[in-house]
Amino acid sequence: MVMNVFNYEKNSDGIVTVTMDMTGPVNTMNAEFETAISATVEQLESEESLTGVVITSAKKDFFAGGDLKGILSIQEDQAESYFHKVQELKGYLRRLEKLPVPVVAAINGAALGGGYEICLTCNHRIAVDDKAVQVGLPEVSLGLLPGAGGIVRMTHMLGFEKALPYLLEGKKLRAGKALSEGLIDELVADREQLVSRAKAWILENSDKSSQPWDQKGYRLKGAKGASVTQTLQIAPYLVMQKTRGLLPAPERILATASEVLTVDFDTALRIESRNFVSLVVSSVAKNMITAFFFQLNKVNSGGSRPKDIAPTLVRKVGVIGAGMMGQGIANVAAMAGIEVILKDVSLEAAEKGRAYTAALLDKAISRGRADEQKKEQVLSLIKATDKSEDLNGCDFVVEAVFENLELKHKITSELEPQLAESGVWGTNTSSLPITRLAEASNKPDNFIGIHFFSPVEKMPLVEIICGEQTSDETLAKAFDFVRQIRKTPIVVNDKVGFFTSRTFATQLYEAAQMVSEGIHPVRIDSLGKAIGMPVGPLTIHDEVSLQLTRGIEQTQIAMGLKLPESDPTPDASSLVEIMVEEFNRAGRHHGDGGYYDYSEQGKTIWPFLLERYYRPDLEISDQDIKDRLLFRCVIESLKCLEEGVLRSVADGNIGSIMGIGAPAWTGGYLQFVNTYGLRPFIDRCDELAELYGERFRAPEIVSEKLDSDEIFV
Repeated sequence: MVMNVFNYEKNSDGIVTVTMDMTGPVNTMNAEFETAISATVEQLESEESLTGVVITSAKKDFFAGGDLKGILSIQEDQAESYFHKVQELKGYLRRLEKLPVPVVAAINGAALGGGYEICLTCNHRIAVDDKAVQVGLPEVSLGLLPGAGGIVRMTHMLGFEKALPYLLEGKKLRAGKALSEGLIDELVADREQLVSRAKAWILENSDKSSQPWDQKGYRLKGAKGASVTQTLQIAPYLVMQKTRGLLPAPERILATASEVLTVDFDTALRIESRNFVSLVVSSVAKNMITAFFFQLNKVNSGGSRPKDIAPTLVRKVGVIGAGMMGQGIANVAAMAGIEVILKDVSLEAAEKGRAYTAALLDKAISRGRADEQKKEQVLSLIKATDKSEDLNGCDFVVEAVFENLELKHKITSELEPQLAESGVWGTNTSSLPITRLAEASNKPDNFIGIHFFSPVEKMPLVEIICGEQTSDETLAKAFDFVRQIRKTPIVVNDKVGFFTSRTFATQLYEAAQMVSEGIHPVRIDSLGKAIGMPVGPLTIHDEVSLQLTRGIEQTQIAMGLKLPESDPTPDASSLVEIMVEEFNRAGRHHGDGGYYDYSEQGKTIWPFLLERYYRPDLEISDQDIKDRLLFRCVIESLKCLEEGVLRSVADGNIGSIMGIGAPAWTGGYLQFVNTYGLRPFIDRCDELAELYGERFRAPEIVSEKLDSDEIFV
């Protein structure tokens, strides 16, 4: 016995089985692992009559990966000592790899990141043919690179060109696909056969004790071929095109894999360690780990769900309104196996909404991702109707009609009686106050806002909005429904614009404000993309519709929810009003375009903007433009937290990334402040406020955090 976390057993054939069973629910590459692997390797090296080694796991998963909490704690001044620690760990894995006997990985569950890197040190990889098995190196999605030899070994095992997609995209493969792609070598039908088959392979292959790259005369295949040379020339451009220089991990991965082609194996491992550590201490990795691992897990596992309320499943959902949003909601519900009643004012409109799911499934079939049986199964769950009584007995209703208070009140009054006794009425709205909408309900405690994003089938987020009378039971049921349809739910309180729409609008109107000041529209859009927006803010405004944002603003004013004199960007509002009301520039899909004219040849700036507003002599730095676009969203997110609209920092970060396009490198608009630094953030806000207006002043909550020496968690 080496340690109780690594069960060490040697059989009569001389095969040692090392079963990893570390403290906690998963095996992780932490300090406990380092102690256990060092002791295990030393014992294996001194073992007499050793014929082979099997490495497996007692957990549900094979191995979960690196110690992300530990990685978050590493600061820049610790980089050198951490590098030596990484090298020491890799040294133990290298010694395991160089044992004079075959070593087999018996993969019983997910082996991702560091877990798969352990598998790569083995001579043979056997996995259970089970959907729970996944292998791959997804570190890039957290702003990191595989730091335990993954890049070096993957490049040697698959070749440079074949390895790149797995490294740069962080692909995770199920067992069957991993076998066909060469990431594992063999499958067994069930877990009972796994270790016994691994032992049998060792007895059948006693001569296969060294890796190809450790054999005399070995050369990496294709290292100097014309195809690889071409890839080396093109790949940096493609990576930069995708990351825009904002995500360093893909660049370091490519650089490391390129070095593998030119240096010996152990030198390549050291280069990999250096590049790994440079990412570990970066703000981008810390932001991405915080958001995409810790906070996303917190949100999805129910961080904002009321406790001590039993989980529920929706069996029959009513969707009212078969337009763009309603048809998408019906689709995701049916895809999750829920019976759907899709109602509209006419059967024809409802059938058209149902046909949307058929079209999506036809596309999936053409790409080999579904078949006719799947299509029939899903479509059989959607009933298109114009009859109110078909909604009878629904345990959840999502009303998805136009953003009009009177219309929504009318629908609620007429159709709410069809709900099951304890059913939930959810209204899909991006801005109308839930408490006001609930005035038409006989059961306001069962009434809740459920804001989907378009296109529903692609967007991963749903914003749940609690009205003043919404009960905890209703919130829990709504949360469970969103998880049931495989979406990520954030929970916010009821205030004008909620969180996502309110924050998103600030960026659109700041961009419009800059147009009105005389900044060239193309420059604004280009610098928006330079901070990580998918497309520029003016292009986005055209896509979502200037008419829509103008209508929302007018509705809020009419309802007394917004005062024109308190508008932080009045010139932007004036510009949008002129475009929509005077020139019918309502947006891309309204005929006459918006900021841009659209044609089959592409898009061009609407000439009026340049004639009326553009000032070539205006002096403003690129950094100011970028910060104005970014800081407006960050400041609004902070205000939402300060005012209690946001219930948690995690909801704010995940909501901003998944719902309104916060750049991944920020880790979300609230996390951005943590690594920017609270004092530098306040100072920069003050600079922007002096130049461009009080809307840029940092909210008081930032000073409060600074005074208490805290960050936003």
